[in-house]
Amino acid sequence: MPAYFNSIAKGVATIMTSYSSWNGKKMHANHDLVTDFLKNKLKFRGFVISDWQGLDRITSPPHANYSYSVEAGVGAGIDMVMVPYNFTEFIDDLTYQVKNNIIPMSRIDDAVRRILRVKFVMGLFENPMADNSLVNQLGSQEHRELAREAVRKSLVLLKNGESADKPLLPLPKKATKILVAGTHADNLGYQCGGWTITWQGLGGNDLTTGTTILQAVKNTVDSSTQVVYSENPDAGFVKSGEFSYAIVVVGEPAYAETYGDSLNLTISEPGPNTIYNVCGSVKCVVVVISGRPVVVQPFVSSIDALVAAWLPGTEGQGVADVLFGDYGFTGKLARTWFKTVDQLPMNVGDPHYDPLFPFGFGLTTKPTHQN
Repeated sequence: MPAYFNSIAKGVATIMTSYSSWNGKKMHANHDLVTDFLKNKLKFRGFVISDWQGLDRITSPPHANYSYSVEAGVGAGIDMVMVPYNFTEFIDDLTYQVKNNIIPMSRIDDAVRRILRVKFVMGLFENPMADNSLVNQLGSQEHRELAREAVRKSLVLLKNGESADKPLLPLPKKATKILVAGTHADNLGYQCGGWTITWQGLGGNDLTTGTTILQAVKNTVDSSTQVVYSENPDAGFVKSGEFSYAIVVVGEPAYAETYGDSLNLTISEPGPNTIYNVCGSVKCVVVVISGRPVVVQPFVSSIDALVAAWLPGTEGQGVADVLFGDYGFTGKLARTWFKTVDQLPMNVGDPHYDPLFPFGFGLTTKPTHQN
């Protein structure tokens, strides 16, 4: 647990328990991990907070035995409980259990001590309101440039031509006519994903301000290059278009938490159809916008270059920076990219580790100097 240990050693103040289970035990009721390991062994001195209605979900179905959930959650070591709706029920249950020695007062004292310690360290009793003096810097050009740099460095090049001596990327900025296609090429909401302004995020370009990948391409290519955009062109359109090359941007819709659960992890329709129609007719690079590895094995042989762009957020210009060679590809996979979902879970060291792209994989390119 090196990441947890390092964070705690550097003073992280709050940790949230997960909805998930470990070895069949709900994390919100896991005294061994929350108290014995996190608080006692790792010496965490901040406070532990539940997730949204986390106590309710200790039982299945949720809220089936709420008094038990309160006892199990608080007893496990949760110090602050997120109760979005019927908070009086929680207060009544907790009060009853403390008064009847079901939950010891020492557990309440520990929770209060931890919460107050964090508040004192933060100076909330002296300055309870947020400092708004830096609000005007949010979304500043300086911030956007940093985000754009993060996009450039996080892109992972998974394929680049049929062989190393015949790469497609970087793309030439000067070309007669190029095609940009795909549901995600001109969609800022899809680039940002969930937890953007709203809980689940929102497709389209009305959610926030930024640069779509389509606009970034237009900003980057030579003024003489004609950029044609078609979200889902048919093969006949592509074949007759006399395009020098194509950029196809596809992926997943915006989602957060359980709304993103998937048993197939496929690219959203009509993405696969767009890939086949475009890449079967012209040299193409496919840029995948997703919060995780998705199924791409069926398409790999028919495309010339493949880029995992994850969720680049508002700064789509960072994608174009690397596609066109102003900067080189340097990113590496932070997790294994599977061939089929039937292989999951699959991790480095598994006896049958056979990924499409292994953990740590990522091709590189060098910056070019184009006019």
